[in-house]
Amino acid sequence: MNLRTSSFNRRHSLLALASLLGAAALPALAASPAQAPIRIALIESLSGPIANTGEAVHRNLVLATERVNARGGIKLAGGRAPLAIERYDSKGQIEEALAALRSAIDAGIRIVAQGNSSAVAGALIDAIAKHNERNPAQQVLFLNYSAVDPALTNERCSFWHFRFDAHADMRMAALMDVLKNDRQVASVYLIGQDYSFGQSVLREAKRQLSMRRPDVKIVGEELHPMARVKDFLPYATKIKASGAQAVITGNWGNDLTLLVKAAREVGYEGKFYTFYGNALGAPAAIGEAGVGQVLAVAEWFPNAPGQAGKAFYQAFRQRFPKPEDDYVHLRMQLMIEALAQALERAAAQGAGQGGSVVPAALAVARALEQADVSLAGQRLQMRAGDHQAQQPLMVAIMDRKGSRGVPFDVEGSGYGFRVVHQLNAEAASHAHSCRMVRP
Repeated sequence: MNLRTSSFNRRHSLLALASLLGAAALPALAASPAQAPIRIALIESLSGPIANTGEAVHRNLVLATERVNARGGIKLAGGRAPLAIERYDSKGQIEEALAALRSAIDAGIRIVAQGNSSAVAGALIDAIAKHNERNPAQQVLFLNYSAVDPALTNERCSFWHFRFDAHADMRMAALMDVLKNDRQVASVYLIGQDYSFGQSVLREAKRQLSMRRPDVKIVGEELHPMARVKDFLPYATKIKASGAQAVITGNWGNDLTLLVKAAREVGYEGKFYTFYGNALGAPAAIGEAGVGQVLAVAEWFPNAPGQAGKAFYQAFRQRFPKPEDDYVHLRMQLMIEALAQALERAAAQGAGQGGSVVPAALAVARALEQADVSLAGQRLQMRAGDHQAQQPLMVAIMDRKGSRGVPFDVEGSGYGFRVVHQLNAEAASHAHSCRMVRP
């Protein structure tokens, strides 16, 4: 297994603070944290065909931990401790992810973060639950920032698992809010990755279409192997031949980029209703053909209304100025803020374990159930009943940089996303069927 460590780096903390708070705040950093770092194991694809997704997450978590460390780290009974991200390469495979989990636990890490695959997340949830039951002195907490199969906070919910992204049904409902009023669309093609998440997206698309746009005809439905298709031209050709006026897809990573690129090459002129069409090469791949045609749903966009969000985005770009590194999600920042809040609450209650001043995972989990954090104008609250984060959602449409509502482009492509629909946290929320088993 490829293991690389990204430890606490004071220079990066100073850079993050300078960009987010201004140079005047730097003198407050004179005293270094007194405790060893609180380590978070990032288990992601850091090599292989979807390595760009894992690296993009790593940048987000680096910025988030730098922000916490720049203000002094986590307040514990024996002083302050920084947060540190340690990288474990899952290569996009379940068995590799489980091996990484074992290595992280053996290394003494008690907080795990993962998200780029609901199949991997499901395996980690099960493995962590079994480990925690057998090893009460070494319990582990699982933070999920983007594995959005609804089952993970419904029938497969776990006390040890917390999801900070909206699940697939929530995202689909937001997209359908826009599609229901798009009377130019009378037929759609459904395509997705052939695993639990992709299957759930197509299933929910059909259900919501039948309820909210029963007049729309589904002219094609297809699942393809995840991260193994190198040529999407045959799929794009079928989409064009179907006469579909829109494509609905939950594809992510290279599977989305290659799909929209192939659609452009065959001259497909329909719309794309996507979960992730706003990043990782997709806007550049589709180019001018995507203006007014590609929609995406997220908890936040760089072009979201409000100055706080714009300032946050500009700070991120100062920290990661390369165009190809332009991938920022506020939920990942809020996740680390929620973790910091929970660690400090647990520490204040004297919840250390085995003589340690660092709170035990059980105490942190109980505090995390009450998480309520805000950043850059966005508020996130954790719902204790299913450990599903509650936050606003937005739908945005691709447009040229500099057009109304699009001050920022994506990855230097010249194209950005203009917000066309917003839901507050209450409107975005869905009921759950979780029956939480608590230790």
